[in-house]
Amino acid sequence: MLFCFGFSWPFAIAKTLRAKRVDGKSPMFEIIVIVGYLFGIASHLISDRSWVTWVYLADTTLVATDLSLYFHYARKNRI
Repeated sequence: MLFCFGFSWPFAIAKTLRAKRVDGKSPMFEIIVIVGYLFGIASHLISDRSWVTWVYLADTTLVATDLSLYFHYARKNRI
C-alpha cells in the first residue's frame, strides 16, 4: 500500500506543475495523509526502526510537496 500510494504522488505533482491549477484538490485530505504518515514514522521509530520508516518519510515528503504546490497555485489563481 505504501509503495502504490507513494507511486501516485509524483504523477499528481507533475500534473499540478503542468496545469498550474489546483482545482479539485483537497488540502484537508493531504494534511490527513501527512498526519497518518507521521504516525507511521513515529510507530516505526518507537518499535523497530525498520527500512519502512524511509518509505514513510519519502511518501510524506511527496505529499508535503504537493500540499505546498496547492497553496502556491491556489494563492496565484485567486489573484
